[in-house]
Amino acid sequence: MDLSNKKVIVIGAGISGFAAAKLAKKLGADVILSDANEKLGEKHDLTELTALDIKVVLGKQTEALFEGSDLVIISPAVPRHLPLFEKVAEKVKIISEVEFAYKLAKAPIFAVTGTNGKTTTTMLLGELMKTIYGEDNVGVGGNIGTPLCEECYRIGENGCIVAEISSYQMEASSDFATKGAAILNVTPDHLARHKTMEVYQAEKEKVFAHHTEENFLVLNYDDVHTRDMANRAKSTICFFSSSQELEEGAFVKDNQLVIRWKGLMHVICNVDDMQIKGSHNIENALAALSLAFLAGGDTIKMAEALKAFAPVEHRIEPVKTIDGVTYYNDSKATNPEAANKAIATFPHIILIAGGDDKNTPLDEFYALVNERVDNLILVGDAIKRFKEEALKHNYPEDKIYEAGYSMQEAVNYAHKIVKAPQVVLLSPACASFDMYEGYEARGRDFKRLVNELK
Repeated sequence: MDLSNKKVIVIGAGISGFAAAKLAKKLGADVILSDANEKLGEKHDLTELTALDIKVVLGKQTEALFEGSDLVIISPAVPRHLPLFEKVAEKVKIISEVEFAYKLAKAPIFAVTGTNGKTTTTMLLGELMKTIYGEDNVGVGGNIGTPLCEECYRIGENGCIVAEISSYQMEASSDFATKGAAILNVTPDHLARHKTMEVYQAEKEKVFAHHTEENFLVLNYDDVHTRDMANRAKSTICFFSSSQELEEGAFVKDNQLVIRWKGLMHVICNVDDMQIKGSHNIENALAALSLAFLAGGDTIKMAEALKAFAPVEHRIEPVKTIDGVTYYNDSKATNPEAANKAIATFPHIILIAGGDDKNTPLDEFYALVNERVDNLILVGDAIKRFKEEALKHNYPEDKIYEAGYSMQEAVNYAHKIVKAPQVVLLSPACASFDMYEGYEARGRDFKRLVNELK
């Protein structure tokens, strides 16, 4: 991608924006990094950018900022369809950071998307792909924390890129193309930004928009939304199911992960031999091994990688066991559907939930809470609605504790009341931005507080 002497505007000074700005500069562009937060410099060190001769502009963005620009790269946290960007797009191309990454890539991209399970599946797929391409020839990035453009620039044509893709990243993507993709599930999420489920799902489906029969698409047969995508895709389809045997695809048979493909049955490994536990992780494993198998993975090597794969940070992550009680960090459960997966894993739970409320439906969440949660501890902005919904669903009021905006108080109260064989589970079913910069910061704070307990 030739950006020599081009004027590039990068919008959004997050991890993706920083990486895109530095790469555009390395490719010869005159770069401006702009963020609407005029106080950003108080929280982040911008000297690295200015040392690279990248101009940083903070504060309200206007059309004047984009005058004479050749390309605009927009970070996923910034909504593409704001009126300002609609006007700018009439004069200059606006692309997402992941589309910028795609244009830099020399290696094929294998994408993972869906509402829940993306991070575990992406990391597992990365390990499986290493059995094909080699340890140093696989890049893993995207919504997972490492900017995709960095990995696409780093990995040469003999490797591959494994990308976790969110709906936000797809808003400003039109050319982004994948060698293969997996769509795990689609449930209500991010509707404050996307407005409707139809728009949200359409953003997910962009990962196979440019597919032909030469490309692979792995879909969850048990999810009606993803199963129906097969009717719109031109890809070679491979379904997976954790609940039923398929004529062709990946499923569980006699407690074994198997793939039936082109008339042959391939047994991969026993479910109990995996370190990652729970029905949701069976789905994640089936999706990852399906995509790796179609990419040419050896079943014996994949089985070894599956058995060695450890739980992902912030996803039902065991933190510490005190007096027979294990504390679990599931901070990545930023919506009720994700929290449901964790709650279904344990029979007796002291649950810490709440945070930045996405106003998603809570009926299924409270059906599980009533069945498995012995005490409910609520935090953050969501306290009022989550308590009202709990009472509406007949959860006992005397089992609810309000910890305000204090994770310290929530952990201390859980520690006070919990008794083995109960577990303490942080699975918020909410975003974190009312109290933290992200779910990672929330999870690490929870772990710090747990590790300080006597």
